[in-house]
Amino acid sequence: MKLLKLSDLRGWALCCAAALCFALSGATALLGNSARAGSSLEERKLPMKFNWVACEAHCRGWISAVGVVTADSPKDFEEFAAGRDLRGATIVLDSSGGSVNDSIVLGRRFRELGLLTTVGTSVLAHNAARGDHGGVAPDAYCESMCAYLLLSGKARYVPQEAHVRVHQIWMGDRADDAKAASYSAQDLMIVERDVGRLAKYTFDMGGTGDLLSLSLSVPPWDELHELTQAELRQTNLVTTDKVADVLPQAEVSVPMAQLAPRESGPKTVQDRFVSNAVEGAAPAKPTKTAEVVVPTVNTTAPAK
Repeated sequence: MKLLKLSDLRGWALCCAAALCFALSGATALLGNSARAGSSLEERKLPMKFNWVACEAHCRGWISAVGVVTADSPKDFEEFAAGRDLRGATIVLDSSGGSVNDSIVLGRRFRELGLLTTVGTSVLAHNAARGDHGGVAPDAYCESMCAYLLLSGKARYVPQEAHVRVHQIWMGDRADDAKAASYSAQDLMIVERDVGRLAKYTFDMGGTGDLLSLSLSVPPWDELHELTQAELRQTNLVTTDKVADVLPQAEVSVPMAQLAPRESGPKTVQDRFVSNAVEGAAPAKPTKTAEVVVPTVNTTAPAK
């Protein structure tokens, strides 16, 4: 058997070390990009937060609204708006939906301020020429009640890379296994009341019956319906094809290489569809919605 010389062993070790470093650097780059994507998803499932994003000296900036609409969201927005002149500002939405009635309250407030709306992820970008600056990554999601927040904008733009998805409203504490759950007459009254409120809001905001029809035809045990470009027009969720109408002078498409690292948020919370089953009761514990995890349905049990 041929014995390896010390020099051979040293060369072999150096080669292995180089290969390991190369593999680790590639893995680190992949993990970095994955962490940023995961962070965005995590924030979209947390209670909604509002932030002002500054871009450049000649750009006014915009409002970033990320997360689930909860009972606290209207109050949180008023606290954010205090001392700021937000009239005519743009709000960039990245949300998985949330409470029907609280979304209606928020949407009416947005319209009162004459806000413009779009879908996107607000990011911190960097390049040699411009340094650190705000940007909007268009590959974002606006789901469930977020579509109705989008509708509140005086002008509304949805980039082609964005995803606007809708479904029925439902009792949030029974969305995980909606077919197997039982419902009282009071439950049905709450749902029908909220559908009526949503219908009035839709028409008040300039939406069409097609938005309600598309939303209310998708039960919680089915996948959400992603609106096509034609349906975005048909429902009147989009009023302009020009991003400059809502985000003048802002960088709207930010390459991944320019994104600054983002910290992951805390553990997610889950949203709900409609009001609690009992009027005046304390808020029910949020439950997962159909767009987060497809519910496991007992196919042997009759639908109720």
